[in-house]
Amino acid sequence: MSLTKAALREKQGATFRMWLSVLTVSLGIFSMITAEQLPVGLIPAISSELNVSIGSGGLTVTIPGVIAAFASIGLPLAVGRLDRRILMAGLLAVMAAASVISALATNFPVLLASRLLVGITIGGFWAIAGSIAVRLVPGPSVPRAMTIVFGGVSAAAVLGVPAGTIIGDLVGWRGAFWSLAFLSFAILLAALLVLPKLEAAQPVEVKALRAQLRNPALLSGVVATALLVAAHYGAYTFVSPVLLEVSGVTAGSIGWLLLGYGILGMIGNAVAGVWAAKSVGRTLACIVIGLGATLALFPLLGVTPLTGTILLLVWGFAYGAAPITLQTWVLSAAPESAETATAIYCFTFNLAISVGTLATSQIVDTMGVNRVLWVDSAIILLVLLPVCRAPMLNRNIGNS
Repeated sequence: MSLTKAALREKQGATFRMWLSVLTVSLGIFSMITAEQLPVGLIPAISSELNVSIGSGGLTVTIPGVIAAFASIGLPLAVGRLDRRILMAGLLAVMAAASVISALATNFPVLLASRLLVGITIGGFWAIAGSIAVRLVPGPSVPRAMTIVFGGVSAAAVLGVPAGTIIGDLVGWRGAFWSLAFLSFAILLAALLVLPKLEAAQPVEVKALRAQLRNPALLSGVVATALLVAAHYGAYTFVSPVLLEVSGVTAGSIGWLLLGYGILGMIGNAVAGVWAAKSVGRTLACIVIGLGATLALFPLLGVTPLTGTILLLVWGFAYGAAPITLQTWVLSAAPESAETATAIYCFTFNLAISVGTLATSQIVDTMGVNRVLWVDSAIILLVLLPVCRAPMLNRNIGNS
């Protein structure tokens, strides 16, 4: 694009088609993250029908997380300058196919194989989404575009699981996967229709990765992300058994309770977006203390349906504020290498999900859900250490 055309594009502002492109990318991320977490609310039903333990059922979350972690760096490195529109369409097609395989799975190994494909799509899509958003609209509209795109991550993190659980209660866990397949296919069609040609402007390179791995501010953010995400998902993967066994809620109400969790999470995301721009450190410290305390108190106070519901909603608000705060930390630590830093962040985030769920899967059958919540609470509180050791978090990010 010539300078004259670029200047004209800036002056004209974002068009309706441009915003449709941004929304398509956001929906794509929503479908990817939802796919990763979809089994969380379905584990009891999946485990029962496929004759595996609750702990083994947690592998349906662990496997895609591990694969996504390595795909978030490996796939951008492998595809080089491939048109991102083609890459996104291909990943959405694989996601739709994987969801169909999950819905048709007749045994647990087949289901796990389909989840491996899901992991590839998640890592690749999420890693390139941020850089794509910047290129879809003129400069003045980029902040709003970024908010919409990463809003897909937050929306999936807090709404994807309850939506899948409700669908699972209504039509069975296979129906939830069929719904995801249809959603992925619809987004694939939208991507082919509205996205422009998107050649890779600054592809991720090994040299840039090595440079950012020597960035102390980024590394502190990576440690904080690893601890918080691993502990949260270690507990949240088994939130259904927690609500059933500790709080005594009915199985049919879990989906609606998780929807309430999701709504509070969206509110937490909105509040944290404002607070984190002023002080990432103070915002994250509040999140850590609130989330850690909630998990620690759940086995003690959440022993009735009412108190369990209240603590679940607090849990949703606290964790809903976490992803945008951690993302703000990462981007502020590497403003000149946003795509590379985001790839590292995605790697850490997804690997942490896998480590947390795998570790919990190994101990939940012997320790019980109460002790799991206490262990994860202690790990979350450890996030205060990297927060205190990162001086850059004390300044206003908006002025950095």
